[in-house]
Amino acid sequence: MTETTHTQTTPPGAARPRSPEFRLVADALRGLRQDLFHDAFAYVPLPRMSVDGPLTRHLGGRAREYAAWTPHALVAAAGGVAMLNGFWGSATGGGPNLLRGLLALIPVLLTLVRPVGAFWLSIAATAAVLSTGSAWDDWPWLPGSAVAHLVVLTVVAIRTGPRTAAWMWALTAAYGFLVEGTLGGGHYDSNVGPMLVISAMALLAVTVWHIRRDAVQKVTAQQTVTAHERSRRTLLEERTTIARELHDVVAHHMSVVAIQAEAAPYRVENPPPELEKAFATIRENAVAALTELRRVLGVVRAEDYEAPDAPQPTLADLGSLLANVRETGLAVEKTVTGAVRELPQGVELSAYRIVQEALSNTLRHAPGASARVEIGYVLGGLGVRIVNGPPPAGALLKPSPGAGHGITGMRERVSMLNGEMTAGAADDGGYEVSVFLPVAMEPDRADDGHGESNQNNRNDQNTRNDRNDHGNGA
Repeated sequence: MTETTHTQTTPPGAARPRSPEFRLVADALRGLRQDLFHDAFAYVPLPRMSVDGPLTRHLGGRAREYAAWTPHALVAAAGGVAMLNGFWGSATGGGPNLLRGLLALIPVLLTLVRPVGAFWLSIAATAAVLSTGSAWDDWPWLPGSAVAHLVVLTVVAIRTGPRTAAWMWALTAAYGFLVEGTLGGGHYDSNVGPMLVISAMALLAVTVWHIRRDAVQKVTAQQTVTAHERSRRTLLEERTTIARELHDVVAHHMSVVAIQAEAAPYRVENPPPELEKAFATIRENAVAALTELRRVLGVVRAEDYEAPDAPQPTLADLGSLLANVRETGLAVEKTVTGAVRELPQGVELSAYRIVQEALSNTLRHAPGASARVEIGYVLGGLGVRIVNGPPPAGALLKPSPGAGHGITGMRERVSMLNGEMTAGAADDGGYEVSVFLPVAMEPDRADDGHGESNQNNRNDQNTRNDRNDHGNGA
């Protein structure tokens, strides 16, 4: 029996997988570079304090302006304390004390405009004044440098974040141990330990403050979202209540209309056929309105409502719509130009509803007038134009005022399909509605399937608008 051993080798030039420890160190070094080296001396001025607090809001005009500069004044005062420690905190006098005071003040003031750069300047200033101290001074931070560095660490941590504070503390510890181990011989005392303990406590307090502030912001944002959702839910509940009340009121009156229209011919002896046909049409329209009203109410009430299987109307159903309108007394003509073809469902439904709404507006606002419907099939889409003339001077019926929701609904449908619409008074005193609904060319439908998906979404939206139109009644 022969055994064959296969050894998996890494192809030449291929990158070897990194260990988790290596990735951890690499991420840490990347964070260090991002926090303390990238744009270290970037200009980031300290903003003024908000004056909407419980104390500052009671101040006057000029005092209120001065109160906004409180953080800057506190930093400057801390810099003054560090400078005085540099002047008087060492037995060495003369020029060295003046140098130590200035090198303690400058890094603190720099935190107001260049916070990360102030940290590096504080380290450099601390090292620069080492030669001016005596064997009896604290080491490696001289009196003024110790106060200045603590202030710089605290201010920069407040202005940046916990990760930057951790890196600054680690570099401070590295600097202290390095100087103490190489140049600390012959000095009476070392303040590396106290510096690290005090700075750690200060940075820990700042970190807790950062965490608490972030938590408060998140809670506030969540409360805002919750309040918005609660308001939206309340609005939906109110709309549902209104829809139910609307159904109760309208359904009652429409039922009465349907019953009276059915019974009216029997109250007249030998009614003419025209009268019987008119009452039959009234009853059919009332029953159809009740059916549509119940369907729309079902959409509002049921969360798991599914649309009925009945097809939505299209341009092929315009003949029935115009015939129904003519029975009400409106003289309407239809003109079709171009090569008639099947269009997307959303376009067909929107065009049908636009014509329906425009003719309904004609019946309400211009009773007795004539209307004309023009349908144009063009290469890039569908054109629809509905024009009605002015109402005759001796019309028996008066125009009915409307709320203007019909035109708004038309515009919503047109904008959903990225179309164009104009509506306004005609020159002869009538009204004109012109709409163009773009339709993608046939080759574009094979465009990764996205065109069909977008059209389906628009069709669904138009179906929802169709249900809303039935509920609003324009």
